[in-house]
Amino acid sequence: MSREALDLEINGIVQGVGFRPFVYNLACSFDLVGWVLNASDGVHIHIEGDRNRLDSFVGALHEKAPSMSRIDHIEIQDARAEGFTTFDIRMSESIARASTLVSPDIATCPQCAEELFDVQNRRYHYPFINCTQCGPRFTIIDALPYDRPFTSMKSFTMCPECDSEYRDPSDRRFHAQPDACFACGPQLTWTDSEGSETAFDLASSDALIARSTELLLQGGILAIKGLGGYHLACDATDEIAVQRLRDRKHRPIKPFALMVPSLEYARELCHVDAIEEEVLAGNVRPVVLLGRKSPGREGTEGIARNIAGDLHELGVMLPNTPLQHLLLAAVDRPLVMTSGNLSEEPILALDSEALGLLSSVADAFLANNRPIISRYDDSVVRVIDGVVIPVRRARGYAPSPIAIPAPLQSDSCVLACGPEQKNTFCFTRGKHAFVSQHLGDLENALTYAAWEDTVALYERLFELQPTRLSCDMHPEYLSTKWARAHESEELPLSAVQHHHAHIAAVTGEHDRSDRVIGVALDGTGLGDDGDVWGGEILLSDWCDYERFAHLATFPMPGGGSAIKNPSRMAYGVLLGCGLESHPGAAMLKGFLGENEEAVLRKMVERNLNCPKTSSAGRLLDSVAALCGVCTKATYDGEPAIALEAAIYDATTKEPVEDEFEEEACIRYAFTLEDGSPAVINPAPALLAVLEDLHEGCSPSIIAKRFHDALSTAIVEICLRAHEASGCDTVALGGGVFMNRYLFRNIRTTLEYRGLHVLFGKDLPANDGCISYGQAIVTLARECAATERKDQLCALPFQHRSSN
Repeated sequence: MSREALDLEINGIVQGVGFRPFVYNLACSFDLVGWVLNASDGVHIHIEGDRNRLDSFVGALHEKAPSMSRIDHIEIQDARAEGFTTFDIRMSESIARASTLVSPDIATCPQCAEELFDVQNRRYHYPFINCTQCGPRFTIIDALPYDRPFTSMKSFTMCPECDSEYRDPSDRRFHAQPDACFACGPQLTWTDSEGSETAFDLASSDALIARSTELLLQGGILAIKGLGGYHLACDATDEIAVQRLRDRKHRPIKPFALMVPSLEYARELCHVDAIEEEVLAGNVRPVVLLGRKSPGREGTEGIARNIAGDLHELGVMLPNTPLQHLLLAAVDRPLVMTSGNLSEEPILALDSEALGLLSSVADAFLANNRPIISRYDDSVVRVIDGVVIPVRRARGYAPSPIAIPAPLQSDSCVLACGPEQKNTFCFTRGKHAFVSQHLGDLENALTYAAWEDTVALYERLFELQPTRLSCDMHPEYLSTKWARAHESEELPLSAVQHHHAHIAAVTGEHDRSDRVIGVALDGTGLGDDGDVWGGEILLSDWCDYERFAHLATFPMPGGGSAIKNPSRMAYGVLLGCGLESHPGAAMLKGFLGENEEAVLRKMVERNLNCPKTSSAGRLLDSVAALCGVCTKATYDGEPAIALEAAIYDATTKEPVEDEFEEEACIRYAFTLEDGSPAVINPAPALLAVLEDLHEGCSPSIIAKRFHDALSTAIVEICLRAHEASGCDTVALGGGVFMNRYLFRNIRTTLEYRGLHVLFGKDLPANDGCISYGQAIVTLARECAATERKDQLCALPFQHRSSN
């Protein structure tokens, strides 16, 4: 029988997921010979044997690949048979100017979790147990290819037993790069509040877990080093401990995430459907926003009221690292598990950072001697109508690339610098967009430094060299200033309007180059006219847009201070509508400081530091202040979140019943004023709010009525845009669509009225998607200026924005 040979190059997420061991065992199962190795551009295979078996081998690569892998492309070439007698895993090689994809970190797999609690297993209670199917990946990689010498495991030499597993093709840890045990791997350390450090070995590991458990159950705060940074933990059933953490962390109200020991705990606290259960217990294990049950668990097992106040959702996650499994099993109750930082700062990853900045917060530090290369927060998702929607994309999802639509794939490497808040950046290369993990708000100096460090890491790891820059139009954003400082003839810059980027991010995900009706509802984005936009209806493609309609503009007395003080924003809105003297505004005026009403009136009359805004976020903030549900914002989005929460009955956690709903729909209706652009005027709805407040109507009923009225107005203006343009697709983007109630109402009603609705599924609706949208617009404009212009729709717009 003649022997034939093939050379294969496989691109995708094929390193750090057990792909080489999979190939080895697959080749042996078909009695084939040759070799496999990791290269910096993917996995290379030389395979020899009978043609039929070669064909079966290639087919099985797709069909049986490891669950965490992703094959993007296989290049196959006939090769010369070299007479190999075995199949081997070869040493990795580096290829200049080539790079493969990197797996995100993977939650502890069921097999490792079982071994972790098996008293007969040599890794019993080892806090760093892992295998080819789980454990750290991106957070420990310093260079490619993904081999131990290029990770933060390089200083840990495997003991004979681990080395034997590593070299045994039949073992689950065959070529598992972070493989380790008590004898040779990372070890836990304990540092008390005085800075005294103690290392723990095999004999004292259980004592350390017991010590941590004792501290937590006595109301202490523990800083825990995880895969991508530190967490701060405390007993979630202890209201005093939770308040102590809030006071020390300077986080007075913003909800905390919970880590629960099991799905059973999650089900007792919240409603958990089949998809939510799958996400909670899957191989990422993000924080999942779940609908709360009411009443909750009773007695000592119930969560503290100050975890999330009266909000109708809880952020819940299951243990995703071996150490978390050990701690949660020991405490057997929910723990607060929040990012290890002070409020509004990035998650801390360096031991020196954590010990320095968290010493006033934590009573002790449970750390280890394995360095973190890349800092990562926990990802946050929610499930709406069976669809998993990201809220914060980080651990477990990034840096898996997002697809670039086929017409935009090119040799250009765009670095899109992203927005000011909820920042991510984005690099493009060919068909891939590398959107970074959530980095936070860049006005914080530590976050900005982390942004620069992470850009440099991506450039080095993925061998990226930008040929074009992209940024937001706002000149004061730090990401914009950085881009303008690095702009040159060789590195041209394209500025992209904020809401255009929101819509382009959605249509880019869905590979829709045609014009769509874009609904961009958020808090802040600089418009072409210099106003603060945020309630926008656009006719948009990837290159450009027309502003078809927008919410009416209102003054923001004090600019940014009106965001932190929604009572100011509400008074500015009432002044804009001429409703400030209505008796229903009496409660709002009571929230204003002495003489503040007169000062605000003068500011608006004289146009002193009073930018105009069409922001849907600011409008919702204003209604929240009018109703008294939130008059001071302690975190981003708090007033609008509180207003949505008010819709839900405190006992049933279902939307409140409104016996006068039909009559209220008429009174609360927004007016749609014709023009170019059209104006969506909420003045009638605001008048109805004031009337209902004056009559003593509950804030819950008012909140529901206003949400319903806003939803109806958005649907109606989309139908007008459809009639005027012929577009039958609506793309929803912007942070307001983090509001489950609004998103569901608008989406379902638009679909009922016959329009097709797009929304982000890989990236959040909030500003976490902006960098990807900037990259899409920049690539499209470059494409439109080249010979490939015919691949994009050429649309006649009344408005043409500049590059």
